Amino acid sequence: MATNGATNGDVPPPPHSIYDTILVLDFGSQYTHLITRRLRELNVYSELLPCTQKLSELSWKPTGIILSGGPYSVYAADAPHVDPAVFELDVPILGICYGLQEIAWHHGKNVAAGDKREYGRAALKLEKHAATSAHVSQLFADLPQDMEVWMSHGDKLSKLPDNFVTIATTSNSSFAGIAHTEKEYFGIQFHPEVTHTPMGTRVIKNFAVNVCKARQDWTMTSFVDQEIARIRSLVGPKGQVIGAVSGGVDSTVAAKLMKEAIGDRFHAVLVDNGVLRKGEAAQVHATLTKGLGIQLHVIDAADRFLDLLKGVADPEKKRKIIGNTFIDCFEERALAIAKEAENTLNAGPIEFFLQGTLYPDVIESISFKGPSQTIKTHHNVGGLPERMSLKLIEPLRELFKDEVRVLGTSLGIPEDLVWRHPFPGPGIAIRIIGEVTREKVRIAQEADEIFIAEIRAAGLYRQISQAFAAVMEGRAVGVVGDQRLHGYIIALRAVQTTDFMTARAFRFDMEWLERVVERIGNEVEGVARVVYEVTSKPPATIEFE
Repeated sequence: MATNGATNGDVPPPPHSIYDTILVLDFGSQYTHLITRRLRELNVYSELLPCTQKLSELSWKPTGIILSGGPYSVYAADAPHVDPAVFELDVPILGICYGLQEIAWHHGKNVAAGDKREYGRAALKLEKHAATSAHVSQLFADLPQDMEVWMSHGDKLSKLPDNFVTIATTSNSSFAGIAHTEKEYFGIQFHPEVTHTPMGTRVIKNFAVNVCKARQDWTMTSFVDQEIARIRSLVGPKGQVIGAVSGGVDSTVAAKLMKEAIGDRFHAVLVDNGVLRKGEAAQVHATLTKGLGIQLHVIDAADRFLDLLKGVADPEKKRKIIGNTFIDCFEERALAIAKEAENTLNAGPIEFFLQGTLYPDVIESISFKGPSQTIKTHHNVGGLPERMSLKLIEPLRELFKDEVRVLGTSLGIPEDLVWRHPFPGPGIAIRIIGEVTREKVRIAQEADEIFIAEIRAAGLYRQISQAFAAVMEGRAVGVVGDQRLHGYIIALRAVQTTDFMTARAFRFDMEWLERVVERIGNEVEGVARVVYEVTSKPPATIEFE
């Protein structure tokens, strides 16, 4: 059972203090986030923290702990290790791959390099232990004795730790699964979180529900009630909130949630920063005001942003400039709203700034020496100026994208808005490699409009998680009519993903793709050629910068 964490006055506690929570400690595996996702899919609340997390710094006690995989060797001098207090917490522990080896290292250091790397599918054979402690068999309860699993490791246990028994083997791993005979500690060498392990979710469920006894009560219906109560308590009966909206699903759901919580004391603001999609400002205004009843003010700041971006090629500098200027615009608008409300009854100060931060934003921005290296600064997490006077309020911070969509549907937001493809906070600026110019923005907007229109016409929009057109750095030679053209290169990108932590390129029909390329080449002035980018995530990110 979750224990109540510290709260701020009458403000309801965060989810980990309300729901039974499985804590996932990240050792840097590319699959770690999937562990959290699988638990959430089972309606078990889970949070991910770096493996360096000190348990004394937590204000809550997890119901169970999962140690993730990782690219390191536990016996290396600089190998990451968990806080020893993890093994003194008296909660069940499951180690996956590196996590198994971490458990073994803590119980005798019997880990060494394997004779050969085991990567890919493997046949797992379960071992029965009817005579030992009852809990030993719970991890693989109701599973067949022979299972297909996914392996990805070079090191392995050289000896079974004291007080452990073997509960699974493969032809290459004599200790593919182990369990402590007295404590509820389990280790598995395979990855149950990936789809390549067909019954992996059953293993995770057995640990979370059967071993940890975690309640399966994490739903968007329960979340929305808790979050509305939290917002009302945090903001107070007279407080006001100003919020950034872009028309994307994250900001739209966050805005609708805020509207439900505090009504017209929420002031939505759309900043037209000059790097939105074509016609976006007018479209969002109509959608949010007429469609959802949200009070929205549009700030035309296109020239202001584009002038500041002139000559800037570094993507991190772009993000900082856009993030800082966004806050400038919002603070100016907040002051104007406050002045308008001076003589209004029951109006309090604007103290909070709403953002649609999601859990993947938080995960990708966690950084420590070794695992989970920061890939980029998220405008929602680390890209805001320190001098910002407004306090952040982030109602979606604990949610994955698919959870946000379920939440949006429960709030009555139309399907076409709920399933709209994501759009980055820095906008087209990070879809333009190098310096952002007005000409490049026009080209990116026009190419993107054609690409998305063709995707919709082909009935592919819902099959694709995110699609857009980007402008590459430099120019290429082309021929238009009888004239030589030294024009820009457009890169089209479309990916499929369930969690936006990993993604693969969508496989278009070549005849359809050629038609799109032809349209862009003929209709967008200044384009010399068009390419389709197919790199998966990882190693690439979904956006170009």
